[in-house]
Amino acid sequence: MSAGWTRYYDATGEEPRETLLLALEKFDAENRSGLAVDLGCGAGRDTAELLRRGWSVLAIDGEEEAIARLKRRALTDDERVRLGTQIAASSLREGGRFSGQLFGNRDEWANDPALTFHARTEAEELLDAFELEHFSEVEEDSTTAIGDPKHWHVFHVVARRR
Repeated sequence: MSAGWTRYYDATGEEPRETLLLALEKFDAENRSGLAVDLGCGAGRDTAELLRRGWSVLAIDGEEEAIARLKRRALTDDERVRLGTQIAASSLREGGRFSGQLFGNRDEWANDPALTFHARTEAEELLDAFELEHFSEVEEDSTTAIGDPKHWHVFHVVARRR
């Protein structure tokens, strides 16, 4: 694991991402809950919110440190029972929702071969099997979670699998 992920996990807050909250609003309106899969769960800020709201969660990340940090969170016994973890990748079932971010091709990190980047048309094509409920593109100069300056190009997505 790179030191960059450790610093990122240290710097990201406890608050869930806005895209997760948007997806949860959609599920609440449908009176639905159940099992959520948090792909790329990181240190678990979205997983923790899902558990708090009564969901069962399979939290998946490629970094062992992410899963270790999630397991060290202050969770209730009930939340721990509803939490599964995996160091790997997964896919989304019909009717499920993806809420998250995709890197755009003009992002400053676009030359990093360990990450994946998409032009807007490519990002939209990736989501062809989904009903887009929220899709916004942000391109701005800002800072990373650990305070480093960075040019961001990101697609924020809430999408329901058809």
